[in-house]
Amino acid sequence: MVDFTKQMKREYTILCPDIFPMHMGLFEKIFRNNGYKLEVVRDEGKEVIDAGLKYIHNDMCYPAICSCGQLIYALESGRYDVHKTALIFFQTGGGCRASNYIFLLRKALEEMGLSFVPVISVSFAGLEKYSGFKLTVPMLLSGFASVVYGDMLMLLKNQVEPYETNKGDTEKVTQKWLADLSEGFKRKTGFSKKKILRNLSAIAKDFHEIPKTPKTLVKVGIVGEIYVKYSPFANRGLEKFLLGEGCEIMVPGVMGFLQYCAANVEVDHRYYGGSFIKYFIGQKAEKILAGYDGLIEKALEDYPEFVTPASFEKIKLMADKVIDRGVKMGEGWLLPGEVAELIEKGYNNVVCAQPFGCLPNHIVGKGTIRKLRELYPDANIFPVDYDAGASKVNQENRIKLMLSIAREEKAV
Repeated sequence: MVDFTKQMKREYTILCPDIFPMHMGLFEKIFRNNGYKLEVVRDEGKEVIDAGLKYIHNDMCYPAICSCGQLIYALESGRYDVHKTALIFFQTGGGCRASNYIFLLRKALEEMGLSFVPVISVSFAGLEKYSGFKLTVPMLLSGFASVVYGDMLMLLKNQVEPYETNKGDTEKVTQKWLADLSEGFKRKTGFSKKKILRNLSAIAKDFHEIPKTPKTLVKVGIVGEIYVKYSPFANRGLEKFLLGEGCEIMVPGVMGFLQYCAANVEVDHRYYGGSFIKYFIGQKAEKILAGYDGLIEKALEDYPEFVTPASFEKIKLMADKVIDRGVKMGEGWLLPGEVAELIEKGYNNVVCAQPFGCLPNHIVGKGTIRKLRELYPDANIFPVDYDAGASKVNQENRIKLMLSIAREEKAV
């Protein structure tokens, strides 16, 4: 392991893969405000996949090939001085292949002759320590705020864009708020819950005022492995494709996944015992995150036309009807909980984005469909597989089949 030193903090550019497109610009600003020259890498296309496959075995999970491929491609592009560049990865520290991405990257760097490039692991589990990098409490709190903002913008953009009268209005409002929030972060404002709620209310007002044309559209929810669910690079532009097919989309927020990770600490303690300190920290983390739960719903109280997300406690109860909370590898019990939430919110058609090599996601994603259909007979749930060699046409044809079923049922 190459240490990321205090001197590197002053001189190095840190490259980060584009995990959550709506949120990453805000994360970037937070790191920069704290003295880190973070840059989100947004390269896409076959060349990026090929860069990943060049150094990572194709039996590894698809998200590893995509996200590591972005970083490898960036290093090979010539845009950066490799002697002044570091890489960073966000990890849950759970029983998932994602916990090995750091080691895959280091192995790739060694084969590239770049073993001197530092690779930083960001994890609540504190997998590694560095002399020049540390997540501080203010960084964490501002990070939680950015997750709420990103979730709100994603929620409203998906509900307004299909109905906008003037094409492009929704994107303009989205970009305006991303810029405004980033500027606020630069001034170190917008992190308190009072300020967050005020900003969320202003965001809701702006989206409410976008001129809309009423239409009857198929409503589609998207769940699945966290990277493929959000990344248009990994899911081949799934949201854009669905929008082009005349759909309204709903994607559960990132905050739910953070709460899921915190809640699983309690599950571990209940099932397996272990350190009480870890259990206490997990409970504390879940309580802190719960403080952000409901802010979006409160901000949307004056705008009943918008669908609001369910509370995390309700998602837990919905998941309990389908599967035990001990099933927590990958997205685990959260996945059927989110499917149930989407269906109860009126998004009966659900795409479950499943990447190659993500065994927990395939087992839980496919394995819970039967039970979900028993609970929700009108549910139209379609797993779609994503991998480096999969045909985009086949994936889109499978989604078109789901939509044709949805339209037939609507016409009956």
